[in-house]
Amino acid sequence: MTTLTRVLVAEDSPTQAFQIRAQLEEEGYEVHVAQNGQIALQLLDGFQPHLILTDMEMPVLNGLELVTASRAEHPAIPIILITAQGNDESAIEALQRGAAAYLPKSQLADRLLATIDQVLDLKKSDRSYAELLHSMEYNEFRFALRSDAELISPLVELMQQMTAGVALCDETGRVRVGMALDCAIRNAMFHGNLELSREQLEADRELVVEGEPTMLEQRLSEKPYCDRQTRITLKLTPEEARIVVRDEGPGFDTSIVPSIEDTQVLNEEWGRGLVLIRSFMDEVTFNDRGNEITMVKRSSPTG
Repeated sequence: MTTLTRVLVAEDSPTQAFQIRAQLEEEGYEVHVAQNGQIALQLLDGFQPHLILTDMEMPVLNGLELVTASRAEHPAIPIILITAQGNDESAIEALQRGAAAYLPKSQLADRLLATIDQVLDLKKSDRSYAELLHSMEYNEFRFALRSDAELISPLVELMQQMTAGVALCDETGRVRVGMALDCAIRNAMFHGNLELSREQLEADRELVVEGEPTMLEQRLSEKPYCDRQTRITLKLTPEEARIVVRDEGPGFDTSIVPSIEDTQVLNEEWGRGLVLIRSFMDEVTFNDRGNEITMVKRSSPTG
């Protein structure tokens, strides 16, 4: 018998809760709804969800407080935060406290399922080498990837196996590091090497639906874009993971990189990825050209 993936939804709006529940149950998820964060905490032990989806503004115990309490008592359960317009600062604080992702309410219909799938896929990374990796003192990987999105998940999963083996961080922490690496590689491949803007990628999605050739397909067969590679270096010890992602594109102006406190970029795909990276990693730097990012995650038992 197949076990359904369990999602606990903390949402005080009956209308919003009904819409989320219907959307998830239609995709085969088992869903429980809690009217506030306190009820959600009470349900955790009995329901044992694989993931928590929480609104920010709720009575009794809000989303930010739920993130803090859940991370303390159930650190292995990743949390996705739903944010309304005007809650950007609280969303950033929730990421810093341990939320695995966030999603603006305006994007629920379009991005909810994809965001849940991404977080759960990262959570399921194989740990078959965990016992052996406990004995590892140092390891270094170097990859040169062509611009193929299918190569990203296997690399992220490998990195998660390694960080799990040396107990660099807890399970949710590994999800967060995986999301940071995923964002960095996608930025390098699509924005760096293929020089595709967010608007062009969004237009491509419409062309796929219409069965028309896309700009992505064109760039993958056109020089110099098709010859460029994304180079990833991972240096791992029990004390830290140091990840360098470099593309062969023209780079970008690093002076416009948003800070963690910059709430204006949370609804923009490019800015959101960089805010996630800076929230999830302990140290993030760019080279002068703007085609290389270095991310450092230091050992921490709680993510």
